[in-house]
Amino acid sequence: MALQCGIVGLPNVGKSTLFNSLSSAKAQAANFPFCTIEPNVGVITVPDERLNKLVEIVNPQKIVPATVEIVDIAGLVKGASRGEGLGNKFLANIRETDAIIHVVRCFDGDVTHVDGSVNPVRDKEIIDIELQIKDLETVEARINKVVKQAQTGDKTAKRAYDILQKYREALVQGKSARTVWLDNREDRKIAAEFFLLTDKPVLYVCNVDEASAVNGNAHVERFREAVASEDAEILVIAAKIESEIAELDSYEERQMFLAETGLEESGVSRLIKAAYKLLGLETYFTAGPKEAHAWTYIKGTKAPQAAGIIHSDFEKKFIRAEVIRYDDYVACGSEAACRDAGKINVEGKEYVVQDGDIMHFR
Repeated sequence: MALQCGIVGLPNVGKSTLFNSLSSAKAQAANFPFCTIEPNVGVITVPDERLNKLVEIVNPQKIVPATVEIVDIAGLVKGASRGEGLGNKFLANIRETDAIIHVVRCFDGDVTHVDGSVNPVRDKEIIDIELQIKDLETVEARINKVVKQAQTGDKTAKRAYDILQKYREALVQGKSARTVWLDNREDRKIAAEFFLLTDKPVLYVCNVDEASAVNGNAHVERFREAVASEDAEILVIAAKIESEIAELDSYEERQMFLAETGLEESGVSRLIKAAYKLLGLETYFTAGPKEAHAWTYIKGTKAPQAAGIIHSDFEKKFIRAEVIRYDDYVACGSEAACRDAGKINVEGKEYVVQDGDIMHFR
């Protein structure tokens, strides 16, 4: 699955430290701007207790977890839409991602801030404005392109023109494209072709100091108030703690470290799960003595297309799918027991795969 989340933010907010914790890839993490020049891509394992439980039941020879791609993108500065700093490169890289993990600095200390003071609300607005300016340029260029076609009676062009005008109105008011609601599927399909930067779904990560890892701090509370209307998830993470956890060798050591810091789950684990969800991804499983495999699909996928994720021939030659609900599989303890209990459903080509399904394709 090639969908990607891009980690963005101003320089020196902790993006690369967080990325290092997420991935075995080692991006530079230094106390100066632009330490990330090329986007670093990490293929990250998605923590899933359901897969762990299936492994306990089937004791497979091989375990294959789901993964998600995270991209660490160079820090943006004010004026990026005009090419300042690494602006053009930043904007090109972010355009290629499917969702945004926006890191804001919510800690005081000695690390240099590119604007001289810690203010996560201001920092967020700087990035929003730069992306909105770029989107406004894109929208106005597309309007100039379709307006003549729309005037000649081209219905598709007229529809595109009307959507673009809605986006333009929002952007001129300083709002992101994602605030424009399109309730028609065809309209959403047309809008997707504009590839607007501020139309991408966003997850905010407040990077805090170690003492604020559990309950946050005043910076976090101000930020929550500022984004309350956006319907976006906010995670509070201490990137420094996460980098220390990443250096520990065993699961037991990590759990002990978490307990000592008062955390039930690592911030990295929460972030990966949230990124997976942000991309609209879900998981189905295949499980047997040879392999327990978590397969990633886009929410709403039907059975033949889900089969095609394993192999294209599975989709072409699809007849039916045998489906066991995860809870039924765990309760019964094996596929054979599920069959005896009548817990295996036979589904056809119109079946929409559900998160956690254990599937066998015919």
